Amino acid sequence: MGPFRDEVVRLCTIPGVDRVTAWGLLAEIGLNMNQFPSAAHLASWACLCPGTYESAGKRLSGKMLKGNVSLRRCLSQAAWAISMMKNNYLSALYRRIAARRGAKRAVMAVAHALLVIAFHMLKRKENYRELGVDHFDHIDVNRIRRSLVPRLERLGRGVTLEPLAQTAYEGIFVGGVSGSSSLGTQQAAQS
Repeated sequence: MGPFRDEVVRLCTIPGVDRVTAWGLLAEIGLNMNQFPSAAHLASWACLCPGTYESAGKRLSGKMLKGNVSLRRCLSQAAWAISMMKNNYLSALYRRIAARRGAKRAVMAVAHALLVIAFHMLKRKENYRELGVDHFDHIDVNRIRRSLVPRLERLGRGVTLEPLAQTAYEGIFVGGVSGSSSLGTQQAAQS
């Protein structure tokens, strides 16, 4: 794997991906990402995208096809490894989906995310950038505030929202609202 050493090292920067997984991934999809117009085409080729069988407006089976079994096995093993990890974006994605849809569907969703990440890394020739475990919390801060404040009030707690003096996301545009004005603390009043 001498000529592919840079790509293997680059893919190993993804959490849950080791050398064997990176080698299997490169063996199955190759290095030339120009053969796929987009990451969605690669996911469709690998059959790692959910099926969309709909009739009369009713969604029926979302079963995935078999596709490339070796690639699916590599990415599924990496996704199971990610499911045991903490404090990274992919483990947060796993926990978010597993809570609603179950562990096996969450593993396939993380495998799909891994394939999309690998596509962009190989196409752009750049390393993995960690989004962080709290990435989903900063997508739509107002939605989270609207859901958590009434939830605390139903538990019998008074809630006061006050802006923090200094935030880690100050100046970053998040979810349609500037980071410093949208982030706040929630303090529950002692009853």
